[in-house]
Amino acid sequence: MSDQIKRLYQAVLDAQGRDPNASRTAKLLTEGTAKMAKKLAEEAVEVGLDAVQGNREATIRESADLIYNLTVLWAECGITPDDVYAEMDRRERMLGIAEKLPKHQVHDLDRDLARLKKLAKG
Repeated sequence: MSDQIKRLYQAVLDAQGRDPNASRTAKLLTEGTAKMAKKLAEEAVEVGLDAVQGNREATIRESADLIYNLTVLWAECGITPDDVYAEMDRRERMLGIAEKLPKHQVHDLDRDLARLKKLAKG
């Protein structure tokens, strides 16, 4: 799957220069971060609703849409798939692949990162 996400990401980057009238991705890229985030949230809700309703095929289709919109948002934010994979690797080393980082650890990491940036500046 990571190869497909990398190919998707590259295709999103390639769409940046295309005509927004001819490319849905180019159009989305011109609409800004807020619109991209809204589309991502809409797709996440659709995945959840379809899963709750037991609609397997719709859940699969909406999951692909969710990954597409996430990838578009990454491109807008300057985040690469490798950035996300590195975070997943870090979490796997800490907690195991199927665990989510507890919120207090995220806040601690954010605080520590802010301190390091401040020290690096001066």
